[in-house]
Amino acid sequence: MNRETDEIIYSRYIENRDEDDLRTLLERHRDSLTLFIYGIVRNMEDAEDIMIGAFATAASADSPFAGRSSFRTWLFGIARNLARKHLRRSRHIYGADTLDTAGAEEAEDELIKSESRRGLYDAMMDLPEDYRNAIYLAYFEDMSHEEIARIMHKTRKQVYNLIFRGKQSLKGLLEEQESADEKH
Repeated sequence: MNRETDEIIYSRYIENRDEDDLRTLLERHRDSLTLFIYGIVRNMEDAEDIMIGAFATAASADSPFAGRSSFRTWLFGIARNLARKHLRRSRHIYGADTLDTAGAEEAEDELIKSESRRGLYDAMMDLPEDYRNAIYLAYFEDMSHEEIARIMHKTRKQVYNLIFRGKQSLKGLLEEQESADEKH
């Protein structure tokens, strides 16, 4: 069974405005996109709202997919831009240190089931944002360096360096976690 590509489904949606096509794309990308956004905004409710906003932007005729990258790369780029806009607005309204993170741990538990993945995810949350995003897109979303570069507005070399340095930092954080667990 051949699965239709996201690009074909999206093109058909734009042409016919069939909600089933948009629903198919939403089902394919909802969870991974929400988790990616959560890594930026660190609030699950906001991440879910931004994910819906990313799909609303994609669904609008104002900014259709142009085909210069994959649909998924384009969608993640939209989400990243919306998440960063949200952070700027939130910091302006509430101040830099008062972002609401209520309920994030519960949602995190739902999205990350296994104990080892939870430890990895916790360590990733301690990484600088660029390292975290590059590693997430490369290893959790299986994106190429070129796709990541487009989403993050970086060069391929910068993405390579971010992933390399991020993995080094992540290794150190995981070793610290392991050492702390052994002491308890």
